[in-house]
Amino acid sequence: GSEEIARVSIERALVASHRHVFGVLLCFVLLPGPCGALLYRLGLIVRDRWQLSDIAQHNDFSQFARQVFGMIDWLPLRATASAFAIVGDFEDAVHCWRTQAALWPDKDMGIVLAGGAGALGVCLGGSVIEEGEAADRAELGLGEPADVDFMQSAVGLVWRATVLWMLLLFLLGLASLVG
Repeated sequence: GSEEIARVSIERALVASHRHVFGVLLCFVLLPGPCGALLYRLGLIVRDRWQLSDIAQHNDFSQFARQVFGMIDWLPLRATASAFAIVGDFEDAVHCWRTQAALWPDKDMGIVLAGGAGALGVCLGGSVIEEGEAADRAELGLGEPADVDFMQSAVGLVWRATVLWMLLLFLLGLASLVG
């Protein structure tokens, strides 16, 4: 129903904000110039493409791509979840991150989703119908079930996190000019 649509939409928005904005931005800052952003996006693309193949379970390339991207994404995942915690409900975000993130099927994305769900005060995860089959996933977050109002709150959370990142980038640039 509408709760499931809202829940999945919030989950996808949090993941997309990490994969397409915050992860890329942190790699851009940490590595010299655009090569960090390029490394992040290419690592993600290669991992996704090699995982989609039918022989991914028996393919050393897909395992290698997952491991390398896991190393590249280690810090950005935690930075994104931290930003969500800072601009949202900090205590709930940290609690959910510490206790629920490992329960998510993709443990790395569990960090972002648990932190985001706790910051929003919404329950994400649970059962969902994917490709005509019911899939049970761990419940993430504390509080009320997701609805349309929480979708607007998720947009606000991503915007506040973006403003926080821009403020940090501005301060880093100012410090490099002064120093």
